[in-house]
This record gives sequence, C-alpha cells and structure tokens, in this order.
Amino acid sequence: MATDHRAEVRDFLATRRARISPEQAGLTVYGGNRRVPGLRREEVALLAGVSVDYYTRLERGNLAGASDGVLEALARALQLDDAERDHLLDLARTANASPRARQRASRQAVRPSVQFMLDALTGAPAFVRNARMDILATNRLGRALYCQMYDGAPRLAPDGTARPANSSRFIFLDPRARDFYPDWNVAANNNVAILRTESGRNPYDKGLADLVGELSTRSEEFAALWARHNVRRHYSGNKVFRHPVVGEIELLFEALSLAEDPGLTFTVYPAVPGSPSEESLRLLGSWAATEDAAAGDVTPAPGGALPDGALRPEL
Repeated sequence: MATDHRAEVRDFLATRRARISPEQAGLTVYGGNRRVPGLRREEVALLAGVSVDYYTRLERGNLAGASDGVLEALARALQLDDAERDHLLDLARTANASPRARQRASRQAVRPSVQFMLDALTGAPAFVRNARMDILATNRLGRALYCQMYDGAPRLAPDGTARPANSSRFIFLDPRARDFYPDWNVAANNNVAILRTESGRNPYDKGLADLVGELSTRSEEFAALWARHNVRRHYSGNKVFRHPVVGEIELLFEALSLAEDPGLTFTVYPAVPGSPSEESLRLLGSWAATEDAAAGDVTPAPGGALPDGALRPEL
C-alpha cells in the first residue's frame, strides 16, 4: 500500500476543519444555509491570517515551503491539540525533505545493551516496539502479559512464515483481544491513532504502509478508524488488561524513545506499589517461570526458581 503524502495532508486538514463549527471558532454566522460541515476554507484562511488561495493550496496537500509561522497559525485556527500539531509539523517536514531523506524504515534490531536493560527489569512487564507496532524484544513479564499475542495466528504471514508479535494485528484480527482489553474500543482507537502518528513521522516506511494496507483490507473496524485521521501522544498513562491467567490487572505505563535507535520505543508497565495489581504481577511472574521451566527454555535454579531476568527466546 503506497503512501500518498498529498492525500494524507488533504484528508487530515479537511477532517480537522469539518469538526469545528463557526461558533466554536468565534465566528458570526449569517443565514443557515451551509453546505459543508464545520468551517469553510475561507473561514480557516481568515482565522489563520492567510489568503484563501494559499490555504486552498495547503489543503490540497501542498505543504512544501510552508513556514513555521504559517503552520502554527493553522494549528491555532483548526484548534489542534499537541499531538495534532506535531502531526501537522511531521507532514510538513516530509513535504520539505529530500527524496533520499524520505527513504527511512523502522529499525528491527534491538541492541544487546537494550535487551540487558529489559532483562534487568524483573518486577514489571517491559518491551521494545518499532513504528509498525511489532514487539521486537521483551522481558519475561512482558512476554507473559502478551502471551496470547505470541501464540496467535496473526503472527503468520500469508506465505506461512513467522513474523514478530504485533499489537495492531492482535487487536483487530484476534478475537481474544476483545477479552484481553476490557474496553476494546478505547484500545482500538488508541492503537490506530498511534499508527497514524507514526505514519506521519515516517510515511515512506514500506513495512508500516503494508501493515496499514493489510489491516484496512481485513478489518472494517480498522478501515473506519483509519479514515478518521486521529492522532495521539502515547507516552504515559494507565491501562487495564484482562489476562487469561491472573485476571484483571491495571498497570501504569511509561514509553521512552531510544535516542540511539530512531523509531524504537522502550515501554515499561509498573503496578502501583501495594495494589492488587502488584500482587497479580507477582502471580504472573510465577506462572511465567513455571511455563518456561516446563518448556525447557531455561534451567531452574535450586528449589525450582528461575534465575532473575531469564527470558524465553523469541520465536
């Protein structure tokens, strides 16, 4: 699925314009015969302080040469939130980038030192993902938390070959996801908004474009959410899961970009100390140790315990 950058810009600006009423923008409306939802192009141009012709050019997908001042004025006129503003700037950077600079792809390799960091975290699930929502590496608790994602059929490519565990495929193609996420609609909306944000940062990542094309074809729900052009920041917060072994568990999360590995994100899910979820994580760790020992992936220490940081190898 090839990326049409002009279409991305056009649809993003048009959907943002359509959601704002003249009243919300502080404009006086005369007469009630409006043929478009939200603001007209000339109203956005007025609010942004640019000519109608210039705004029309922008909304047709041509952001080349647009100054930071114009982009900031446009963000204010369209009442963009921080994530949407960042997305607009990402789209503009792509429009102004050289052809060589556009040929970026998400990294797939996780450096040994990053894996060591993961393994050192024994009290909270942790993992590294790329822009395509592939989970490239985990600690033991991370793999245990997402155990269904690791054994699901969506991990098989159409040609039958294995591919990394992927949270987007799990959410939209694996029926178990609707139990794993108690509020599946929130999880689905957030997942698509993250993918849309990543696509704005790196629209020429073929693997990311292929994933979007696959999910758009196989899931009507994904296609409908993708068409909304919603984006979001996803750096911290809390999530609730319904794990098949330990039941409902509420975890905080912190997501950090790896400065040495552009496109990779290091995420940790701690529980609030003293909470029932912290106890659930301990139970999950015990279950994971038992599963690993039964599979023969690691050698139990005396007394049956597994060494701290032991991790079942990736499939």
